[in-house]
Amino acid sequence: MQAALRQHLGGARWALRVSEAALRPRCVGPASPPAPRCWSCGGALPSAEGLPHFCPGCRALQPPGPRPDLFRLMDCDRSFRLDVQRLQRRFRSLQRALHPDRFGQRPPEEQHYSEQHSSLVNKAYQTLLNPLSRGLYLLELNGVEPAQETDCDADSEFLMEIMEINEKLADSDTIAVNEILRSILKMKTQSSLCKLVIFYFISDDLQEAKKLLAKMKYFANLEDKLKNKKMPS
Repeated sequence: MQAALRQHLGGARWALRVSEAALRPRCVGPASPPAPRCWSCGGALPSAEGLPHFCPGCRALQPPGPRPDLFRLMDCDRSFRLDVQRLQRRFRSLQRALHPDRFGQRPPEEQHYSEQHSSLVNKAYQTLLNPLSRGLYLLELNGVEPAQETDCDADSEFLMEIMEINEKLADSDTIAVNEILRSILKMKTQSSLCKLVIFYFISDDLQEAKKLLAKMKYFANLEDKLKNKKMPS
C-alpha cells in the first residue's frame, strides 16, 4: 500500500515538473539582426552588404555599409593578381551611377549618401589599382599586421641596394638621371617584386608576402623622394 502511494506521489511530482518546464520561457541564442529597411519608404532591402544599391520599391539610394569589402565593391576577385581593365570599367560604371551631380534634385539624405559612395569608390579604385596598397589591404583582410620597412632589415643585400639608390638620388642633378632612377624604381615595384608577391599570396605564405611588401614600401618612399626633389635652377 505504501509502495503504491510513493509511486503515485512520484508520478505526480514528475508531471508537475514537466508542466512547470513547459511554462518557463525557453533559452534561445542571440537574436538575428533585423532585416535591413529602406531609410525612405521602410521597405525591405535585399542583402547586399557593402555594395551601393537602391531600394527596389522607391529606388532611393541606400547608405554604404560600415566596412565594405573593396574587392567585392569593385567586382574583383580577392587576389593580388588583378584585371586592371575590369577594375577600370567597374570604376567608371559606379561613378556614372553614383556621382553627386545625378542627385542634385533628390532629398538631402540621398545627396549625402551619393557623396559617401562616390568617395568610397574613389578610395577602392586607388587602393586596388596600386600594387602596394592592394597587397597591404589583402594582408589586412587576412588579419596580418601591416608591413613595415623594418620587416626586411635582416636582408643586408637589399639594404645595400637601397643605400646605393639613395646615394645616386642625392647626387643626381639632371632631369635625365632622375628619369633613369624613376624607371628603375618603377621596374622594382611593378615588375620584379610584384611577381614574387603574387607567388606568395597564391601559396598562402602571407609572412613572405609581407616581407616583399615591406621592400615595396622602401621603393615607394624613394619614388616619392624623387618626385619631390627640387632640381637646381
